[in-house]
Amino acid sequence: MRFITFFFVYLPILSTGYYAQTPTDYSLSQNWAARPGAYPSGLAAHLQDTSLHAIADVFYVYPTLNTQNKDKRWNVPLTDSEQQQKVLQTALPFQGSAFAEAGRFYAPYYRSAHLRSYYTEGEEGKAALERAYADVRAAFLYYLEHFNNGRPIILAGHSQGSTHCGLLLREFFDGTPLQKQLIAAYLPGVGISTSDFQHIPLLTTPEATGGFLTWNTFKERIDHASYDKWYKGKAVVNPVSWTLESTASKEIHKGFLYFDGRIYPQLFSTHLIDGAIWINRPKGKFFFLSLTMRNYHIGDINLFWKDVHDNALLRVAHFNEK
Repeated sequence: MRFITFFFVYLPILSTGYYAQTPTDYSLSQNWAARPGAYPSGLAAHLQDTSLHAIADVFYVYPTLNTQNKDKRWNVPLTDSEQQQKVLQTALPFQGSAFAEAGRFYAPYYRSAHLRSYYTEGEEGKAALERAYADVRAAFLYYLEHFNNGRPIILAGHSQGSTHCGLLLREFFDGTPLQKQLIAAYLPGVGISTSDFQHIPLLTTPEATGGFLTWNTFKERIDHASYDKWYKGKAVVNPVSWTLESTASKEIHKGFLYFDGRIYPQLFSTHLIDGAIWINRPKGKFFFLSLTMRNYHIGDINLFWKDVHDNALLRVAHFNEK
């Protein structure tokens, strides 16, 4: 199955060590996985390039794709061809594409930290995360200086990508003039508390803007080892209703982007619990998902691909009307 490689994450309070890192040069086009006018073919499979007429921008950060134990590196170099193919063939088509039609789409390559960075004791893991954020931060600063021109912004990520977008949100938007340009920050697959930000609220209606959204997806038989450790007590919204309602019926589920490239609607009902959501067992050919996976973290976006896609467009429209 072609899902995004995953791990559980939280929003770490990193030191300011990323200022000491030597970031990547984002004036070079090869350091971007996608920019307006240079969308890779996989990204465009389900949408149109809106870069010529979009009123908003999307800044997307992909999740961790380097999780194998045999990979002893703490960070993946930007020139790693295997990593680039994972970004282009999985992260962008199955995640980034959900946001790309909402605005001009930017996705930097960055030296993502290995899975072990979130679990290891000592300074190596923290340094790897700071090195990764140094790249994301440098890409965002270059984007602001050279491309944004005061346009509204959507931040979007998943897992480690949501970690870094959360740090961008806290550093650049929270209580600053740039907050006025924030449409929404989509931060699924990460444990975030509403107290992590002073002025950025959790958005709890489908059309609200100026805040963040987050959710983490489990099976009905919840993986408590993960849920209790990472997500219980954290912020959450239902990514079908975009509210805090306890249940969204399967009739309003707009669509799961499956590995065959098709979008399947009305597959499951979605239930909101403390800090997370769980979905009913998908039927038909999707039944095996409930047998082979401990939870659905890897599908946090593509399980709700059409719901996320349409909601991003809705929030852009409402932001434009303000």
